[in-house]
Amino acid sequence: MKNISVIGSGTMGNGIVHVFAQNGFTVTMIDINPAALEKAMATIGKNLDRQVSKALITEEVKTQTLANITTSSDLKTGVANADLVVEAATENVEAKLSIFKQLDEYTKPGVILASNTSSISITKLGAATKRPEQVIGMHFMNPVPIMKLVEVIEGFKTTKEVTHTTVELCKTLGKIPVAVYDYPGFVANRILMPLINEAIYTLYEDVAGVEAIDTVMKLGMAHPMGPLQLADFIGLDVCLAILNVLFEGFGNQKYAPCPLLVKMVTAGQLGVKTGMGFYDYTGGTKELITAPNFRKLGV
Repeated sequence: MKNISVIGSGTMGNGIVHVFAQNGFTVTMIDINPAALEKAMATIGKNLDRQVSKALITEEVKTQTLANITTSSDLKTGVANADLVVEAATENVEAKLSIFKQLDEYTKPGVILASNTSSISITKLGAATKRPEQVIGMHFMNPVPIMKLVEVIEGFKTTKEVTHTTVELCKTLGKIPVAVYDYPGFVANRILMPLINEAIYTLYEDVAGVEAIDTVMKLGMAHPMGPLQLADFIGLDVCLAILNVLFEGFGNQKYAPCPLLVKMVTAGQLGVKTGMGFYDYTGGTKELITAPNFRKLGV
């Protein structure tokens, strides 16, 4: 396995490309938007520069990493020679199903089709293909070049051989793979998202303010980042999408998204990506929002 195709050039996509390329794989980064590909390459370059400045890699490694990456805005061409495809497109089930149907047609027989989805059923994605036994989840954590964990998710028909191959591949990337089964939210988000949702409810019900909630969790629970700041970092739209998957999948009220989260997403206040979430990032740093009224936000 040498040639890797990654679909999507956003935060997760370019991070996955970075890690594979840095570890000697030939990588094609695919996105229908050429401008997004240019932006992603610039991001990868900046992240490599940061690694060089911290003496984590040499200038030669940086140069070779960039040389290992090509870009394509055509899906069929981009996956033609792939030994593995990692889909890292938007967290939308219909979009992913469409991509997997096309991958089934465009890729060589025997190619493993992986998804970086944080919550969508691998079994459902596999059912969109004629090779569900070769479909698996590779849920990388953000930021990909730094975080060690990869959740490896087995669909209902994923073979043990494909799981073993994927686990071993993650190890070659310097990651720590953990194999889990395909149920809503898998492990990471089944546990994390109710925590974030409860933190939002705590704010919504005026128990405490944003900074107080995050400080309690950082100092009292030794979390490196408070849950509200983490939600901003993940993207409030992504948090809402995952909670909806959990709520629909389990039918349990404990997964129902907080009304405040729904309003913030409706208002387009999505966190770091839009410059405003539970904190204000418009000045380039994280600041408390002046005189917020989160109960009425978005009304």
